[in-house]
Amino acid sequence: MLTLSQVSLRRGPKLLFEDASFQAHPGQRVGVVGANGSGKSSLFAMLLGEIEADEGAVSLGSHCVTAHVRQESPHGQQSAIDYVMDGDRELREVQAAIAQAEARGDHDASRLHDVYERMEHMDGYRAESRAARLLDGLGFEPDSVRQPVDHFSGGWRMRLNLAQSLMCRSDLLLLDEPTNHLDLPAILWLEKQLAAYPGILLIVSHDRDFLDGVCTRIAHIEHQRVHLYTGDYSEFERQRSAQLAQQQALYARQQKDIAHLQSFVDRFRYKASKAKQAQSRLKMMERMTRIAPAHVDSPFRFHFMQPDKQPNHLLKLHRGVLGYGRQTVLEGVELSISAGDRIGLLGVNGAGKSTLVKALATGETLLSGERITGRHTRIGYFAQHQLDQLHPEMSPMDHLQDYAREDREADQRAYLGRFGFGGERIFEPVAPFSGGEKARLVLALMIRQKPNLLLLDEPTNHLDIEMRQALSVALMEYSGALVVIAHDRHLLRSVCDELVIVHDGGAERFDRSLDDYSDWLRERESAGSLEPLDESAAPGETMSRKQQRQAQALQRQRLKPLRDRVRAIETDMERCRKEVTLLDEKLMDETLYSDPGRVEEASELSRQRSAARERIQELEWEWLEASEALEAADSPAEGQS
Repeated sequence: MLTLSQVSLRRGPKLLFEDASFQAHPGQRVGVVGANGSGKSSLFAMLLGEIEADEGAVSLGSHCVTAHVRQESPHGQQSAIDYVMDGDRELREVQAAIAQAEARGDHDASRLHDVYERMEHMDGYRAESRAARLLDGLGFEPDSVRQPVDHFSGGWRMRLNLAQSLMCRSDLLLLDEPTNHLDLPAILWLEKQLAAYPGILLIVSHDRDFLDGVCTRIAHIEHQRVHLYTGDYSEFERQRSAQLAQQQALYARQQKDIAHLQSFVDRFRYKASKAKQAQSRLKMMERMTRIAPAHVDSPFRFHFMQPDKQPNHLLKLHRGVLGYGRQTVLEGVELSISAGDRIGLLGVNGAGKSTLVKALATGETLLSGERITGRHTRIGYFAQHQLDQLHPEMSPMDHLQDYAREDREADQRAYLGRFGFGGERIFEPVAPFSGGEKARLVLALMIRQKPNLLLLDEPTNHLDIEMRQALSVALMEYSGALVVIAHDRHLLRSVCDELVIVHDGGAERFDRSLDDYSDWLRERESAGSLEPLDESAAPGETMSRKQQRQAQALQRQRLKPLRDRVRAIETDMERCRKEVTLLDEKLMDETLYSDPGRVEEASELSRQRSAARERIQELEWEWLEASEALEAADSPAEGQS
């Protein structure tokens, strides 16, 4: 059990929090949230014994094994799988004891029996398989786990640190932003792993959907206090919203945000070209009425400037072959972006999402094919490498003046203030700024250019929850088109009307919802009757991911006509059922039978209803046959037996 009793913590002269008291028991998973600098990481450092509490007491219980993710990037020639296995310290101790006994030729049967029994008790003989499964879940290729740590890039090395912490059979697990270097499939996998963690989990994350999927409690650090809430992050928002909604001044600010969205809906609800976007804003207003009060005291509040022109046709890729030099990443890309389109890109790391966005932004990755831009298309492009393109010696004000020389200094100050830059901070060089501050500045500069097409490649990296919420609201109100890559599901769900999935060397519309993406991943893994990963198999003995992708692509191609047939029949059945319902309503009109002049109309309606019912019966038989054909095609092993 973890117990904090009236704990106060300072870093230098700054008081982070005081009089913090709470308990956490095994099986409880606590999300630690709060503004940047509120003390989340310092709380972890205190629990790890790196710093001491200024007042109060911290108790972890006797023999508590604590695991955490190292923040420094690992290096060396040790293999990836051996590095991960180092996370189980007791395992390594037992392995060392066995090796020493065997090297000495120890004939003490009792001692050897105890060591081997201890190895058996901890399931140590399957430890390598367990490490391999962790690496597989985090996206490592089976044939790469024997590669030395130095072989991997920085992001993949941080995944190794995460895998090592999960390898530890710990009582207390501390995770500080574990999703930072993960793609969405790895995040979904990690979410399930942590939801089953039997010990005490404390996790810092700015991904609200991830917190919802993992946490059972939320510890909110605010105004030098730690408030504990029962439930996931959404429940925390509901409880905090109820508290803040009582403050009329703050509540009024929320109504102002909703009014911005309502004005868009009122203007465009009945305009055919904007109806889809208006419906999207209506959905977001429903969500805002629940969650916005929890963020009304956010320091960030901004809006995208209205583009000078809004052409209907913005950008198109035709027969695009994308890649780098002689390396082809994507082929046969057909993507057309029109005014009001709001597209989210899905796919694993390395599938080619960023390659596609670069082709849209500048054409630099377009090896062949056409990139057609509208005459008045104005692109705003945000990518992580642009943070490095800021001039380190220049201040936020210096950067802004390159785009807004005609603005008054007071307006420039106010504009930067919406992104969290105030006081003399706006005149300081950006070199020592944090990643989050640089990301906010790049966003501010991009928005000031008044683009009518936004291309966003992981815009939420380095941003805390409050800034992510402000960005989501601003993108909801944005009147132009956008294409976004993000592993933040809340952002994708909030701002995107359609999804495109990048996989197997191509890009295609994803005709399912974002919530179905995890199901799609599972179906893809099982396509082609691929064998599941055998826990007893050594790493590298399973089918490679490339081979799996090829087999899965062939299976999907083979099944696509059958699946399309089933869906088409389902659509026809739904249409016929609606037709019958409508006819039933008309036939219930008593005047239809009492008015002699409407006898023929009643007869025609009755005939149409009978025909629709017969058509439904025909479609049900067709659906049954098509479903059986699909099931048989998807189970070749059974069909051959």
